[in-house]
Amino acid sequence: MSRGRFITLEGGEGAGKSTAIDTVRDWLEDRGRGVIITREPGGTATAERIRELLLDPGTGPLTPMSELLLMFAARQENLAGVIRPALSRGSDVICDRFTDASRAYQGAGRELGEAAVETLADLVHPDLRPDLTLLLDVPVDIGLGRIGGRDGGPDRMEQSRPEFLERVRAAYLAQARREPERFVVIDAADGLDAVRTAIRLALEERLG
Repeated sequence: MSRGRFITLEGGEGAGKSTAIDTVRDWLEDRGRGVIITREPGGTATAERIRELLLDPGTGPLTPMSELLLMFAARQENLAGVIRPALSRGSDVICDRFTDASRAYQGAGRELGEAAVETLADLVHPDLRPDLTLLLDVPVDIGLGRIGGRDGGPDRMEQSRPEFLERVRAAYLAQARREPERFVVIDAADGLDAVRTAIRLALEERLG
């Protein structure tokens, strides 16, 4: 049995990843693929508890390194419990964020730099990288406007200052420029129908 395909969706706050995940899932299922959807941090019961800690505004400040280590702890659980088993049995995995998010959020946004992130990536998944990454790019001010209207208020990451989120966006775009064979940048500031169309075209081009 051939290995499933590992597809990740990345982007800053308010980029609209939930809608994009539905579009990718529908495209794959229409072609008879088995699909598993997971998220980071999260995916397993343990990783979801780590997610709660990371995103709860009541957690308060964390040192950047603590935040990074917690992200990778959750990632290891998700890989062991969800991602690797699904890929091994031939299912495609759609993951809402993966290590590119750590490169953008902790490496650039928290200004930890690349070395710490890459060291942990080499430890946790030296043999695995996404087959395709869709980067939903949206200007910071638009993204913040979108999350401002959500019920329950912003989570701990969404409360970050705009200059932090600008560093995150710049890092994501820099990654896409470095790895054009893996990344497709989607203009997530566009209308919903246009975003869905762009995602389907990307899937046809890269996976069809």
